[in-house]
Amino acid sequence: MTPVSAEAGSIDASHVHALPQADAPLEKIALETYVPPAKPSLIGLSRGEIVEQLGRIGVAPAQRKMRSQQLWHWMYVRGAREFQEMSSISKDMRVELEKHFTVARPEVVAEQISNDGTRKWLLRLPSGTEGEKAHEVECVYIPETDRGTLCVSSQVGCTLTCSFCHTGTQRLVRNLTPGEIVGQIMVARDRLNDWADRETPNGNRLVTNVVMMGMGEPLYNFDAVRDALLIVSDNEGIGISRRRITLSTSGVVPNIFRTGDEIGVMLAISLHAVRDELRNELVPINKKYPLAELLQACRDYPGASNARRITFEYVMLKGVNDSLEDAKLLVKMLKGIHAKINLIPFNPWPGTKYECSDWDQIEKFSEYVFNAGYSSPVRTPRGRDILAACGQLKSETEKLSARERAALRAMAMTD
Repeated sequence: MTPVSAEAGSIDASHVHALPQADAPLEKIALETYVPPAKPSLIGLSRGEIVEQLGRIGVAPAQRKMRSQQLWHWMYVRGAREFQEMSSISKDMRVELEKHFTVARPEVVAEQISNDGTRKWLLRLPSGTEGEKAHEVECVYIPETDRGTLCVSSQVGCTLTCSFCHTGTQRLVRNLTPGEIVGQIMVARDRLNDWADRETPNGNRLVTNVVMMGMGEPLYNFDAVRDALLIVSDNEGIGISRRRITLSTSGVVPNIFRTGDEIGVMLAISLHAVRDELRNELVPINKKYPLAELLQACRDYPGASNARRITFEYVMLKGVNDSLEDAKLLVKMLKGIHAKINLIPFNPWPGTKYECSDWDQIEKFSEYVFNAGYSSPVRTPRGRDILAACGQLKSETEKLSARERAALRAMAMTD
């Protein structure tokens, strides 16, 4: 697990014990801890941390800041995969860097492409010790006419136990490091040829938006997510605007204010119910942070305004939370919050007990919310055929045979 500082309000999932209940626990205990590889990657380090690492290998104090700026540019603007590509750095320095560090990102184990163009990558994280079982996560790229959104994971597995979410049925293995989070964006740009020298008629990026909506609960890995997103939004590096980065949480109230204050990105709340008793079932962490506390945290979110509205995600479950009475309560409870409601048709997965609401019921629900003055778009399901849609991520590729995995990996490396 990523080491997390002992700042006030910081939550480290490795120290969260399951709470006693009659059914499933609210939170899972991490099964493993993160072990850094012998030769670490510089991906995910802040400028200051890179300066410190340069000092550790004997770079002269007068050169450290300049060298760190060079490395930053080559990693995050040019997408260099090896130090030997960094032609503005002296050959001797490149050799010295290669002795101690890498610029490695996660390895693409498999790539699946949906009928609608959505891409899902199964990524293997660097092993920390010889013989250690490699951990894997998934991330998803969703191309649209006006943007390209990358859905990024924050944990191997998930801390939480949301009953409608496929990822929530996994064990929590560990948190990701800042480098493993940033590395997912690096991989996507590698696969899409989306770096500074990409030749296109208008020069537009393919990855324009990032959503922390993949595997895991980001606010149970707050420090690593914060450090990663500050790199992603750095104007001299990857350069994705904070208004184009959205962090989604199931309601870890203590870290919601910190998200706005320390990261400054857009906030999305995985809501899904308007009554505590139902949300306790769908999103069990509601028993710890009930709706009243969650909504107050949203009212207090730094920077929220009409131009920076909080998105409330609401999965449409047939006969569970999709009545007109639910819509009325939703409008009532969001009064006074700069909000928009994102209605999500439920994406089925093997073994689920839920069904997607009928389309005419979704339209009635949406119409009521819209007429009450709230934007209420219905999210078009993307990547359902490759289990890449919202709530479907679970590293299904792990169940493939060794031969099938090798074939998928070969395809990924030759595309």
